[in-house]
Amino acid sequence: QAQTGTTLKAGDTAPDFTQDSTQGKIHFHDWIGNSWAVLFSHPADFTPVCTTELGYVARVNESEFAKRGVKVIAVSVDPVSAHNEWVKDINETQKTKVNYPILGDADRKVSELYDMLHPGEGDSSPVRSVFIIDPKKKIRTIITYPKSTGRNFDEILRVIDSLQLTDGYGVATPANWKNGEDVVIPLSVTH
Repeated sequence: QAQTGTTLKAGDTAPDFTQDSTQGKIHFHDWIGNSWAVLFSHPADFTPVCTTELGYVARVNESEFAKRGVKVIAVSVDPVSAHNEWVKDINETQKTKVNYPILGDADRKVSELYDMLHPGEGDSSPVRSVFIIDPKKKIRTIITYPKSTGRNFDEILRVIDSLQLTDGYGVATPANWKNGEDVVIPLSVTH
């Protein structure tokens, strides 16, 4: 697949799209509404690492993401019909119920908009990208993992906690900060 030539950065407006999902057609910006959102990509359906990731997110969606006002949405290049079968497998093997949409991206539209297809990977499936998007539809964080490494969703939740805290109070968070720990008061330094 040819690259789009655009590389998204933190601070960019999240590209809008309309795409089918396991929960019907999604108009992305409308779907986000006034919430935060996490868009996370998967190389392919039925792969072992992806299955554990989607299962984990389903288990903590309401207890962790929803309580922070965050909607989660996954994307994989397989069609929705395959996703529906995969959801059954995830629910059974991961002892959960997938309770968020998975976008079908057989046309690679979302993968290309979000620059998830990386050259040299040997195929046209996306790597494990995570986009944290704020209610103003701005990309606040981009994290990309190799296909072989499962994501650390505790870290993704930690970043969301930091973003929400720092937006609300004008503070900063130090290395390895966790919710409830001391924060840093930013200083303006002039030379």
